[in-house]
Amino acid sequence: MKAYDLMIVGPATRDVNIDYTGAEDRSVGGAVTFCTPAARAAGAKVFAAVKIAPEDTDIIDGFHMDAADIALLPSEKTTLMRNEYFTADRERRNSSCPAQSGPITPTEIPDVPCKLYHLAGLLYGDFPNELLEALHAKGLLAADAQGFLRHNEGGKMAFHDWTDKLKYLPYLDFLKTDAAEAEILTGLTDRVAAAKQLHAWGAGEVLISHNSEMLAYDGKRVYTCPVKARNLSGRTGRGDTTTGAYLAMRLTGAGVEEALRYATACVSLKMETPGVFTGTKEDVLEYLNAFYQD
Repeated sequence: MKAYDLMIVGPATRDVNIDYTGAEDRSVGGAVTFCTPAARAAGAKVFAAVKIAPEDTDIIDGFHMDAADIALLPSEKTTLMRNEYFTADRERRNSSCPAQSGPITPTEIPDVPCKLYHLAGLLYGDFPNELLEALHAKGLLAADAQGFLRHNEGGKMAFHDWTDKLKYLPYLDFLKTDAAEAEILTGLTDRVAAAKQLHAWGAGEVLISHNSEMLAYDGKRVYTCPVKARNLSGRTGRGDTTTGAYLAMRLTGAGVEEALRYATACVSLKMETPGVFTGTKEDVLEYLNAFYQD
């Protein structure tokens, strides 16, 4: 049986995106959708476990992966997201969720060998506590904080602190947050202080995304790397692309600093074009050589 470096688990979405000019586009989204190609491009052996309704198999086809490397986890509904952006840089938005997929349970996780499971969530309820416990017992575990903080309240999005964080942060070998989520979790606006607090509460490596830079903390040293995207037309999926690339690099032997530099260059390049990352590792290395020599 083929062995994998990481399994990326989570719901894919049908997205309606409305930019600040009122222009509308429809696409497939979700953390698993953006994480997976970035991780594969970095050279990791990736398995994708995607929670969607069985009638939405075109979403699976869009991953362009061998059938043996991807699984559809059936749900009564596919998550539907509506994102309305108020500024050109897409930093301010209003999100709503007309439909949410069902929770992913331990028995649904495909029985394939892998080093790390990444919970690429969107909403509270995607991952019940028993799933964290089961996967923590099987191997390394990573998670995006969004899946534990963002609540679907009658279609409207609301962020609340993770009630069980002190119990389950120690289960996570890698934790990804953005700056706002880190503040919700810790009450701290300073990203370095927040990363250190999350680590002190038990999280392993902490990765915090921001529009100006990416930050990683491994309990010993804080690493930062600036975002150098020349335009932001592909802003959607920023944090997920960073996470996929970072985890892939760490699992294939890169140190924290090298992984962060690669991941930040990858997402900077990705943000210059809408959609998921479609480049290669060589493209990212060329971008590093062109823009990250200072």
